[in-house]
Amino acid sequence: MTERMPRLRGDGDVPVFLPDRVAAPAGLVEAARGYEAALQASDLEALEGYFAPGPDTLRGDEGGLLVGREAITRFRGRRGGAPARRIEGMHVRPIDDDHAWLAAVTAPLGGGRGLVSQLWERRDGVWRITAAHVSAPPPALDPRIWRVVGEPLLGPTASGPLDGHTIAVKDVIAVEGFALGAGVPAYLAGVAPAPRSAPVLDELRAAGASVRGIAQTDQFAYSIAGRNAAYGTPPNAAVPGAISGGSSSGPATAVAMGHATIGLATDTAGSIRVPASYQGLWGLRTTHGAVSLDGVLPLAPSFDTVGWLTRDGETLAAVARVAFERMPQYRLDAPAPDAPALDAPALVLAPALADSATPEVGRAFAAAVDALRSAGVGIRVLDGPALREDALDELHEAFRTVQAAEAWAQHGAWITAHPGALGDDIAARFAWAASVTPDVEAAARDRLAVARTALDTAIGEGVLVLPSAASVAPSVDAAGAEIEAIRAATLRMTTVAGATGRPALSAPGLTAAGAPVGVCFVGPRGSDVALVERALEWAQALKHG
Repeated sequence: MTERMPRLRGDGDVPVFLPDRVAAPAGLVEAARGYEAALQASDLEALEGYFAPGPDTLRGDEGGLLVGREAITRFRGRRGGAPARRIEGMHVRPIDDDHAWLAAVTAPLGGGRGLVSQLWERRDGVWRITAAHVSAPPPALDPRIWRVVGEPLLGPTASGPLDGHTIAVKDVIAVEGFALGAGVPAYLAGVAPAPRSAPVLDELRAAGASVRGIAQTDQFAYSIAGRNAAYGTPPNAAVPGAISGGSSSGPATAVAMGHATIGLATDTAGSIRVPASYQGLWGLRTTHGAVSLDGVLPLAPSFDTVGWLTRDGETLAAVARVAFERMPQYRLDAPAPDAPALDAPALVLAPALADSATPEVGRAFAAAVDALRSAGVGIRVLDGPALREDALDELHEAFRTVQAAEAWAQHGAWITAHPGALGDDIAARFAWAASVTPDVEAAARDRLAVARTALDTAIGEGVLVLPSAASVAPSVDAAGAEIEAIRAATLRMTTVAGATGRPALSAPGLTAAGAPVGVCFVGPRGSDVALVERALEWAQALKHG
């Protein structure tokens, strides 16, 4: 049996399909038509009314599941209107007089076919959606995540331990035959294709991995948020509606969504660890100077490092072995004196660092520490002056000053010559960087050197453990002031590794407010591979804690 109703856009009929001898519940088709009209008109108030109130209403799409009408309403406010589309047919399956399932085949005016399925319920005579799933036509390329992709973009150059793995390369790392864009369209337009790939990429290809594509970054990698004014915010695969974390936002999302198995990225002040924390990934910032930065666009050379993001620790360990076995000073079978084996390392805890986190992250981290202790892992609490609140504030201020001065030295001339090329947030950051005088920079470097010595003395050969980020991933629609406050709190934690040049590993293991937060392990310089291997054991303790 087929009923007909006016086409939703007023240009014909939309067929409504029902089983034989079954009628649509009274008012349902009209409600569905009203919902679609509100959607096409971007009437946010009306759309909210079409979803059942309360915390149990659901809406899912390729970005994940939204739970509760409030979350759905916030999503609609961020997204604005839906793309224009036609409804080619509605299939209704009544459940009883007050419940029905509806599937609509959609035809976006931009091409392709999609599908919307909805569970409707009549309450007090009003039909509302209690659960919905939207399947849009799959994009050939999501420009929020990728700048360019291939099948593969570049293949492996030999066979090895990374056979079958695919790489998402952050767009600050040279890929042979492609220009480097740094997340800035105007910069990309003025750069010639790279004649050769960065050595750190060559090493992975020589071990059997192929390049899936070049992934997006925050502009000039000067952020830890994951927002890019030109290309958009890559989705957070673990927390729908939240930011992805940056500046290695593209590689992190590509790995979290299964587009690639390895994210090749950089970390200056947390750009690997923060997106790893926000999306439940493994992420390693390597010992400063241990991995070649040839072919990598600098931000602040005193702190820049290369590292990797993966979905599991075993893959990260395999990648780290490939990179470090090629460097004699970090050979696995003959580590240098400053590359500890970490056979029985002491974990060290600095309470002031954990205090930078939000209360829910602080509680989750305290539970993680208890789990590690219950598994027999020794943890020593540090309370020396180098890791107290005032010293950490001083460290953060000195670090950000030196970082800013170096960032302006690297990119200031180009930025001055291209006004308006950057998003407001990054432009403001560089404007502040331009104000750092040589005297201010020199004083900050002196303070940083003193702090580094004090931190090395306090931590010694131990492994510092702390949350990877100060909070769970903030909402995409969070105000700029909120993002900046979270950024400052997180950098207060992440700059310990940056200032000391130590490797830092974010491992998934915490959950706060239903979202992932990483546990960060900061090891002695040169202990990169051993740090990952031991973290695999610590992660098991967290999992069973």
